[in-house]
Amino acid sequence: MDSRLDRMIARLNTQRRALERAAEEMVPGPVLEIGLGKGRTYSHLRKLFPERRIIAFDRDLHAPADAAPAGADLVLGDFRETLATLPGWTPWIPAALAHADFGSEDRARDAAQAGWLAGLIDQLMAPGGLVVSDRPLQAPRWTALPFDTPDWPYFIWRVG
Repeated sequence: MDSRLDRMIARLNTQRRALERAAEEMVPGPVLEIGLGKGRTYSHLRKLFPERRIIAFDRDLHAPADAAPAGADLVLGDFRETLATLPGWTPWIPAALAHADFGSEDRARDAAQAGWLAGLIDQLMAPGGLVVSDRPLQAPRWTALPFDTPDWPYFIWRVG
């Protein structure tokens, strides 16, 4: 049986592989980090995409100052409201990548959230954009891309 530390390492390694795979197939546009958390992934996205705008969303700020965007690129509040209105984002430019890291240990809650979150993400995406997530999502114009995840489930979709 794996320890909690083993599972965390597997999750983070898989997450990094998924984002690096997405970086190889990116279309033009900004990046959305849906679930800023402690800012680890945001920090890695800045490394992968130093020239792109990265907008992070979360309910509350838990990341240290050096691992969170400033100003209008940090959007706090309920995803149902903030993803629907995108305050401070004009003119509208569809996103090239959305990384949704919202999983918890409550699988039923995660599944319910995935049910409404996919539609909100979809309305923000450019054709050809990529959605990467730690939970299965589904939208009519998304096609799952093959991604081998033997250690931890992670998902990549191309937006049609």
